Order: sequence, then C-alpha cells, then structure tokens
Amino acid sequence: MTATYTFDVFTSLDGFGTAIANWSGYWGKQGPELLEHRLAVYDEEQRMVFGANTYRTFTQLLASSTEDSEVRDPWVTRMTNLPATVVSTTLDGPLDWPDATLVKGDAVDVVARLKEESDVPLRSHGSLSMNRALMAAGLVDRVQVTLFPVITGQTGSDPIFAGAADFDLELLESRILDGRTHELVYRPTLHG
Repeated sequence: MTATYTFDVFTSLDGFGTAIANWSGYWGKQGPELLEHRLAVYDEEQRMVFGANTYRTFTQLLASSTEDSEVRDPWVTRMTNLPATVVSTTLDGPLDWPDATLVKGDAVDVVARLKEESDVPLRSHGSLSMNRALMAAGLVDRVQVTLFPVITGQTGSDPIFAGAADFDLELLESRILDGRTHELVYRPTLHG
C-alpha cells in the first residue's frame, strides 16, 4: 500500500507563504478554531517531510522563540515531536529535531521510496520548492491550503506556486475556521 502524501501550506489570498515587515506566521488571523483544528490534524500519526530550507527555518524559529510565542503553539510542538524525514543535499547530521532522519538525495526519489515504505501518512508543512517538484512528479496526493484573509501585495514573500506546473484540482474538503480562514483540501493532477 502506498502512503498518502499531503502538502500542507499557509497562504495569503494573493498566494504568498510568508510576508516581510510586521506580519506573523498566521498574518495575525489565528483564532481558537484554527488552532484546535491544526492540533487535531497533527495529533494523527504521520511522518513529516521537510526540505533543508524549511528545516533550517523551523529550527531557527524554535531556537529563538519563547514559550509564549506562536512558534510554540500546541500543534507546532506536536509537529516537532512527530517522526520526520529531512531531505537535503547540503545538510549534515546530527539534526536538531527530536525524531528526524536526514536523507541525502533528490526529493522525488526519496519521497517515492517513503510512500512505498511508510506505514503512516506523510505530510509536509511548507518546503515550497520541494513540494512543487513532488507535485510535478505526481507524488502529492493532497494539497491542504489554509487561506488567510489578507492580501500581502507589498510585503508578500515566498510565492507558493511560482514556477509550478499546471494542475487541475479536485476539491475534497473545505471548512471555514473562526468565521474567516478557509481550509481547502484538493487532489492535484497535472493538467494536460
């Protein structure tokens, strides 16, 4: 049986994964429903998959955060305690993550093998360029987009799908959290 792979990403309405200036990771729009839902999603058994840049970003944010910081929200703490595979050609071990394995090589090859071998679903939060490559290779089963009610036209950074292939999306699930934040789960297929 092949494990399901979910590309989980936060976005502004205009398609940016983050913003510079005075925005937070949730663009200041997190509410109790969103945080409870995220904890429930990450409470399920699964293996995280990160590229090197996202792994570095998470470990730097965690190292510089306080217990009261949103970086330490319960779902993020749960995520950091899940088993993880970090795919990289540049990192060297050991990794500063409780249960992480560093795998050298091409992400497409590594994730194809993980999908065949894993007994639990696979999930990646962020890792934009890696996940664009995995989508193009047909390895992403679900794209979970959490759409925050902001436009970051002046301060947006990390365009989520810039340079991606063309995809048709089949809507599998949708929900509104805290009356303003949309979560959309799609099955992607290459257009063509």
